[in-house]
Amino acid sequence: MALKEVLIDELRDMYSAENQLVKALPKLAKGANDRQLKQLFQDHLEETKGQVLRLKEVFDRLGEKPTGQHCNGMEGIVEEGADALEKDEEGASFDSGLIGAALRTEHYEIAGYEACIAMAEILEEREIATLLGENLKQEIAAAEKISAAGVSILKQSAGEPEKEKKPKTGKEKYSAKKSSEDEKKAAPSLKRRAS
Repeated sequence: MALKEVLIDELRDMYSAENQLVKALPKLAKGANDRQLKQLFQDHLEETKGQVLRLKEVFDRLGEKPTGQHCNGMEGIVEEGADALEKDEEGASFDSGLIGAALRTEHYEIAGYEACIAMAEILEEREIATLLGENLKQEIAAAEKISAAGVSILKQSAGEPEKEKKPKTGKEKYSAKKSSEDEKKAAPSLKRRAS
């Protein structure tokens, strides 16, 4: 597969990811308790819509269609955000979970754009690299804003009393089981490394 084909696949992945976020960000904004965090999600939704349009322009310049690939990675990250919205937490503790989900999203996108820009530059697609660079700048800025807002939220959360533990839901039990399986699969490799 030629590098241009890899770039197109990666761009389709990013296009799918951004479209998934257009659907997910309003839910995070609605769920957030902290006004600043809520506003950050709303502002980034508008940026994300612009990023989708910018990606469409990239595809126009390449003479390709943007659809054709679903971003499974973003689907998983969006699912984690949905899980954070379902947590039985309140106040700053609840928002702390949203911050974690939002930062994972931003860093996933940052990595994707960095890879696409590197490919576009190697292919001497300077206009495409510039357009993607605009999206990358917005993702980096969004991560920085979320981190900055998160400091006070995390401090508030640290001062909240711990709640009495409730029995695990079916989803939590499944997640705990999968985590244990992951640990067992990784254990043999970890033993070799420790030697």
